Amino acid sequence: MTQHRRRLTAWLLAGVVLAVVLTLYQADRTAVSEHAAAPGATEPATPSATAPAPPSSSASASASPTTSGPPSPTASPSGSEPPPTTPACTSPGTCGFPDASTTGPRIALERHDTGNMSVKQDGMVIKGWDIRGSLDIYANDVTVIDSRITSTNWWGINLRPGFGGLKVLHTTITAVPGKGPDNGGVNYAVSNMGGSSIEVGWCDISVFGNALSMGQGDLHDNYVHDIVAFRNQGGEWQHTDAVISGGGNKGRLTIRRNTLLNSTAVDKGATAAVGLFADTGVVSSVVVDGNWLAGGAYALYGGGPGATGIQVTNNVFSTQYHPAAGAYGAATAWNAAGAGNVWKGNRMSDGRPVEPPPAS
Repeated sequence: MTQHRRRLTAWLLAGVVLAVVLTLYQADRTAVSEHAAAPGATEPATPSATAPAPPSSSASASASPTTSGPPSPTASPSGSEPPPTTPACTSPGTCGFPDASTTGPRIALERHDTGNMSVKQDGMVIKGWDIRGSLDIYANDVTVIDSRITSTNWWGINLRPGFGGLKVLHTTITAVPGKGPDNGGVNYAVSNMGGSSIEVGWCDISVFGNALSMGQGDLHDNYVHDIVAFRNQGGEWQHTDAVISGGGNKGRLTIRRNTLLNSTAVDKGATAAVGLFADTGVVSSVVVDGNWLAGGAYALYGGGPGATGIQVTNNVFSTQYHPAAGAYGAATAWNAAGAGNVWKGNRMSDGRPVEPPPAS
């Protein structure tokens, strides 16, 4: 009996020892496995930036990153998805074009009852004047800035032949309807009769029938609006244009970043927002870029046959008066075959592209 108990105890001790040995063996295998899997445990890992991507049967070529340009657009299943449209513009000011808040004088004004004043001093600067009258410029390099002109004359500011260098900046130019010399009407807010370019910028212009009249100049950031129709001395409705050029110019006319509105009814003389006409010679070297154009029979007259170097780019043709910008369309008198003529990036205010008009 005693011998049997001794054998049983021996077997139990042997079993315990075996269990302890197996446990230690398993723990040692696990530790070795974890050590081998740890980063940096043996050799340094290859940097992922230089490691080639593992082959995969499910990866496509378009999934690979690139730094040479934007990814190619994904085509629609049908291949007929239209290109993205340009957002609509609701008004000039909300879409970044000039309006009453960004044009006109920036300082307090002092009243000057000048009447129809002739300026004959070269380099004269008129600043901060609230003028009741008009300015007739017989001098070079005259600057009118941060002022207001209320005219009852044919013009607000007129540069005479033989003179140049006129600048009209941050100025309001308007008139008194019914008090002008042309059967109660007024014709030109700024007229360039000189032989060189003039600059008109950040001006608030209204009432005059042909607001900005010149064959050469730099017209930028202006707000032309509320043109008033009138019958001229011959009893006919005066043609109205926010910008008008009669052709025959020797220099360049640049019309950029303006709001040019002609709300006059067609049966009362409305012609254009920008009218490029070959009245006194062939129209050439005109840039019409980045403007808001609305109204007229057509919003733009493009110079007609023979016109060259006419660049009409990135303009918004507004539907605020007519569904097609002008009563009869956005543009006409376009010489598509003229040397240097460019039509590009023009659109309606609702986002539709405006194609160049057919040759007239």
